Amino acid sequence: MRIGPLTLDPGGPLFLLAGPCVIEDDKQPFAIAERMRDLCAELGLPFVFKASFDKANRTSLESFRGPGAEEGLELLAAVRDQLGVPVMTDVHEPAHCELAVGKVDLIQIPAFLCRQTDLLLAAGQSGLAVNLKKGQFMAPWDIVHSLEKLRSTGARELCVTERGVTLGYNTLVSDMRAIPIMQAFDVPVVFDATHSVQQPSGAGGTTGGERQYAPLLARAAVAAGCDGLFAETHPDPDRALSDGPNMIPLDEMEAMLRTLIKVRAAVTEPG
Repeated sequence: MRIGPLTLDPGGPLFLLAGPCVIEDDKQPFAIAERMRDLCAELGLPFVFKASFDKANRTSLESFRGPGAEEGLELLAAVRDQLGVPVMTDVHEPAHCELAVGKVDLIQIPAFLCRQTDLLLAAGQSGLAVNLKKGQFMAPWDIVHSLEKLRSTGARELCVTERGVTLGYNTLVSDMRAIPIMQAFDVPVVFDATHSVQQPSGAGGTTGGERQYAPLLARAAVAAGCDGLFAETHPDPDRALSDGPNMIPLDEMEAMLRTLIKVRAAVTEPG
């Protein structure tokens, strides 16, 4: 899979999709992207910066959504150009896919929208690489139908992300069998460590989470053979404007990544 200047191969180095949940201002994405770029360069991890310009699925109507498509995509393009990192963002409507062309390298289909045919077709037709997040309501073997919609457009630069399945109310459970099951569809499989500890609407009018378990699930997913890791991070998650309870503090990312590199080496070494 090619994302901007990166080529990501199954069995190659673990790659990282990381950044804040949403663009909060015009300085935050640059600061986080620069820190993560430098850290991943030191560790030898291919890195793609992620941030959303609009969180269209917030629990409450009053919740912060972001700067919007026009301003947000310009900021993401500036991050890419000034810092030299590939960039990913969410798209929620077919029109977003065309707007993203020339601004980002990778567009992400949110989990709740993974079966939306018009959105998938527009994403595939954009010519951009696509990260398809498997819905919380979907069995891993069923994601093949969404992949077929993308592939029908000629899209080939695709990956799939596992982020847990719904079990009861406000709780997600990660089944690591999903990783090899979805790898059988000839795509890199990413594990979303932070949304997997999310508690949807678990804090009343906002989403809760248990960020302390994100590194644990990340270790399990790398041991299970995932090709990449998705993790949202923020300098001060308790003050983040979206998804703070499940984001990893920026100053804790290095320790987690160093551990994951060791786990990756242990499970890929011959014998």
